[in-house]
Amino acid sequence: MKKFIFISALILSVFFSSINYTQEADTLKSSEWNFGIETDLYFTDPFILLPIIQANKGNLHLEARYNYEDLKTASGWIGYDFFGGDEFEYFITPMVGGAVGRTNGIAAGLEFTFSYVGLELYSESEYLFDFESSENNYFYSWTDLTYSPLDWLWFGVSGQRTRLYQTDVEIDRGLILGAAYRNLQVTGYFYNVFTDNAFFILSLASDL
Repeated sequence: MKKFIFISALILSVFFSSINYTQEADTLKSSEWNFGIETDLYFTDPFILLPIIQANKGNLHLEARYNYEDLKTASGWIGYDFFGGDEFEYFITPMVGGAVGRTNGIAAGLEFTFSYVGLELYSESEYLFDFESSENNYFYSWTDLTYSPLDWLWFGVSGQRTRLYQTDVEIDRGLILGAAYRNLQVTGYFYNVFTDNAFFILSLASDL
């Protein structure tokens, strides 16, 4: 219990100390709420529906997930957005959160996007400290590297590590193809191509 309290305090201290970092003046003026929703459909056995809702206001980032850390598990997150750049753009969000349901715990997370001339590197990761046993602690990661020849089209490669859908490999590797129409983004992921562990994910995302 003392170890858990120490880890939790460390995570919170790192998070709140990051809020003291200075930003450019124009990044601090936003007072509008911006909302986004994403739904990932895992065409696996069993079929899995994974919804994610995000809300941003200025540098404040809020996020809610279901079926992400585990099946029948919900998680809530709070983070701080660092963003900027011109030709090279960056968006970095350190977060802390908690999960309840089939898996219960506290987690430290990081999301970031780096973009340059059509190339984009996106990653979301977290380390979950399980309340029941330290043996259930787990590192989650999802990383995409894509290229956009057109504003509405992108393709690339992806890698993920999760315990939501278990395969025989430590990291699932796959191909990405996505397109946008107005406010809707549709992305297909085909993991572990030409293996017995192959599976498909369809991701639907939109700003509200």
